[in-house]
Amino acid sequence: MARILVVSLPFAGHVGPTAAVAAELVRRGHDVTGYTGAKYRGRFESVGARWLQWRAAKDYDDARLADTFPRVGDGKGIRANLANFTDILLGTAPGQLADIAAAGPFDLIVTDQLAFGGGLAGEKLGVPWATVAVIPLTLPSRDLPPLGLPVRPATGRLTRWRNTALWQPIKLAGRLTVDPRVARMRAAAGLGPAAVPGPDGLYSPHLVLAQGVPGLDYPRGDQPAHVHYVGRLAAPAGPPGDLPSWWPELAAARAAGRPVVHVTQGTLDVDPDDLLRPTLEALAGSPALVVCTTGGPPADVLGTLPANARAAAFLPHDHLLPLVDVVVSNAGWGGTLAAVAAGVPMVVAGATLDKPEVARRVAWSGTGVDLRTGTPGAARLRSAVTQVLGDPRMRERAAELGAKLAAAGGVTRAADLLEGLRR
Repeated sequence: MARILVVSLPFAGHVGPTAAVAAELVRRGHDVTGYTGAKYRGRFESVGARWLQWRAAKDYDDARLADTFPRVGDGKGIRANLANFTDILLGTAPGQLADIAAAGPFDLIVTDQLAFGGGLAGEKLGVPWATVAVIPLTLPSRDLPPLGLPVRPATGRLTRWRNTALWQPIKLAGRLTVDPRVARMRAAAGLGPAAVPGPDGLYSPHLVLAQGVPGLDYPRGDQPAHVHYVGRLAAPAGPPGDLPSWWPELAAARAAGRPVVHVTQGTLDVDPDDLLRPTLEALAGSPALVVCTTGGPPADVLGTLPANARAAAFLPHDHLLPLVDVVVSNAGWGGTLAAVAAGVPMVVAGATLDKPEVARRVAWSGTGVDLRTGTPGAARLRSAVTQVLGDPRMRERAAELGAKLAAAGGVTRAADLLEGLRR
């Protein structure tokens, strides 16, 4: 039995995969501690792990980020993205290191890729450590353009040269801005320069557990040997819990040949004017049954619903998605993996953080339509949903990649690799 620390930023999309890995490690008899914010304490304790509180690291509620980090504001735009990186990701890392060092010793640290303090602790304490990629891999590759550019992966020598040229100004900007901050953070922890510059140097050099599979994520001909795609990291589906009274309408709609469209904005960007209300407007009066989740706010925040729409704050995806024909979302990676795992094609509208990158992967993989905006109008949404419903190739492709996600092993494969790192 090993004493294992699982580190997660207190965001729902980060806690889901890390808590699932923790549950599998507990099932195998390891002594597991989950280190995350107070809001998600129960997610780790409910699977039999201990909980380590954020003390030196500034804790926060992911639904109210601006209360703790005012510069994040409404989470939209370049300034908000920069504040998210500097104030939350970099800003809380030294406190994470202090909390982990005070709670040790541990035999193994498993850290969310964006919880930078977990990796620093692994280095500082001389403990084997692994990274869990909760968003698509950001590791640079000769086959890929820089993050944020709407350019597809390289297909030959010319496009690799293109990528090399595109990377040069990005690397220069990183050397002037990100690298000094990371270097100061490492120096304050008593660590020397990173082997790899920038935030990518905070991936584990021992083991990276990447969610997804090639074909959904971009191919990398130079992928390091310690990077492993493990599919979707999620706990096995349990009982659905309390369901709304209208739940039987889902099966009835499918039986009657009516399409079921699920629209969600996840749990972070939950302004209903971005996607929920435009989708309701787009599909009002159509044959579809539209099922909305608000990601936290009460369902009545949407006001009076069209006759063909139903809403709830949350619904169990593992039970909902098999009854759905199309998912409309803002391209969170966890939700995208869940949709593909269920073989459901998508319409995605991503604008913040990693979401445009996820949206581009959805379109590139053939599993859906990327609207290339976070605030699409009703007409574009109606056209995209109609396109997906009318193109069986997208559902077939989602089913194909869903089977590959399952075959990649999920938490079972992840735990095997982690136990191998200990040997």
